Amino acid sequence: MDHGVFIPLKIMYPGADIPCVQLSLLKSLDPAEHLRMGRALASLKHDKLLVIGSGFSFHNMQAFFAQDTEQTKKMNEQFEAWLIDTCATDSIDEVERARRLENWAQAPYAKYCHPREEHLLPLLVCYGLTSRACEEYAELNIIGKKASLYLW
Repeated sequence: MDHGVFIPLKIMYPGADIPCVQLSLLKSLDPAEHLRMGRALASLKHDKLLVIGSGFSFHNMQAFFAQDTEQTKKMNEQFEAWLIDTCATDSIDEVERARRLENWAQAPYAKYCHPREEHLLPLLVCYGLTSRACEEYAELNIIGKKASLYLW
């Protein structure tokens, strides 16, 4: 199992007493396909199903270890604001929310925050599973960078 599954489950279920299945990202890294993957998972009706989209809203490893500037702070903050607005705002409809997520690379400073998309795509799968605004979100600061997490 990948650390993105192993670590959260180890913390949540230290007895390792639950069955789990790990899904991989698609080789294409196509955002639309990952939204569709989530929609396909929505057909799994089970009252004890937990889906964890283990990723990260900021994943520029070089930026974590570089000196922060006003510009890098602005880039991080603007992408986080866009992501929170996209995932949590009730004022946008689901067609627009899905369009934004499918085209996440056009968000402000998206490629600074995600030079590679593999740590953002699990969020698209989770959204695709519910196709609605998240119920809750939290903002964090990790190694000096703003980040966010979402609960559907």
